[in-house]
Amino acid sequence: MSGEPQGDEGGTAVWRAMRGPWRFLWSSWPVRCWAFLFSGSLLGFGLLVALVVLSAAGVLLSVVGVGLAVLVGVAVSGVPLGRFERRRLRLVEPAPVADPHPPLTASGVRGWLRARLRERATWRELGYAWLLAGVFAAAGLGVTLLVALAGTLVATPVLVAALAPETVMIIPGRAVPNALAGLPFSVAGVALLAVAAYAAGLLTGAQVASARFLLGPREELSRRVLELTRSRVRLADAFEAERRRIERDLHDGAQQQLVALTMTLGLARMELGDAHPAAAALVERGRAEARRALDQLRELVRGIHPQVLTDHGLAAAVTEVALRHPVPVTVDIDLPRRLPDAVETTAYFTVTEALANAAKHSGASRVTVVGRLDGERLTLAVTDDGRGGADPARGTGLTGLADRLAVLRGRLTLSSPDGGPTELRVEVPCSE
Repeated sequence: MSGEPQGDEGGTAVWRAMRGPWRFLWSSWPVRCWAFLFSGSLLGFGLLVALVVLSAAGVLLSVVGVGLAVLVGVAVSGVPLGRFERRRLRLVEPAPVADPHPPLTASGVRGWLRARLRERATWRELGYAWLLAGVFAAAGLGVTLLVALAGTLVATPVLVAALAPETVMIIPGRAVPNALAGLPFSVAGVALLAVAAYAAGLLTGAQVASARFLLGPREELSRRVLELTRSRVRLADAFEAERRRIERDLHDGAQQQLVALTMTLGLARMELGDAHPAAAALVERGRAEARRALDQLRELVRGIHPQVLTDHGLAAAVTEVALRHPVPVTVDIDLPRRLPDAVETTAYFTVTEALANAAKHSGASRVTVVGRLDGERLTLAVTDDGRGGADPARGTGLTGLADRLAVLRGRLTLSSPDGGPTELRVEVPCSE
């Protein structure tokens, strides 16, 4: 059925179709909804009788032991009903509802019963059975009677022409004299059909939403969300472990080699003395280059992960950055305790990126960094008095910071109207 909404974004398919009122009325949706509700009413009332009779019989017969088996049958009656309803939903819901029951490992009737009675999905399906038998069956019957009344009103002229006029009474006590006099009733019937169509759409959407909630695989979804969260944490831990490895290799490898090179060049300069001034100048020049390379490497290591952050925490690390910043920075970070390593690292680099942007693009004369721990959530605000107009799409690195915060379930918000001020606000959960 081309042109009809697919998927499950924005609610049920019928509710999405109702966003176009006239298109909905002229589509197949009203008829499909009426058929869905009418068949649901027949099924629901039959199910209500069966559930009431079996439940009562189970309670009465429990004194002789047979009733327990009857009650167990009532408890698992929602399983076949759920399977049938998931198929019947395809009449009004293109997106299928998956079976919430995992494959069985036990065999036989007793194994099947034992497995199903332990599953929450079985009891949700039983709850849906009672909901269908009570609420949705009655509501569906009401919509069906409304459609029947509307159809009768629409067919009034035909009924008057086919039958004796004095026998057709739409209004009690007053017969319709002729077919022409029945036209106003037809107009009213058309309007009532439109009302019945929208009522059926709303009720069908509610039933589909309830069915997806009660008959769908909620435990599987929870497991997927949990696994996604765990994989995200493992990814963050892997990045942190790789960072530590790079930092250690630079510190213990290249940095130590540059220190040794500087010392060797110093000894070579001493050996040359004043006998070879040209060679001594070249050695001294090489020694100076080695020192500059060592300084740059130390800055690189500090940029990867400053030692003060590891030793003293976020507040001390941000304060050290503020002292070296070309724009005056006021730091007000008051944290009662150390935070998890991943949180401190992400918060630190977010602040340093914000300070770098303020120095390069904002034209600010002062920057303020405020940090607090609100329960289990770290809140940081970096505010400058610059010209404003910051846009993450212009390559300021804010998009990458937002992605990095998202790994920790954090949030980054930017307020930067033209003329300033610019405020970058970061919120990161700190629970381990």
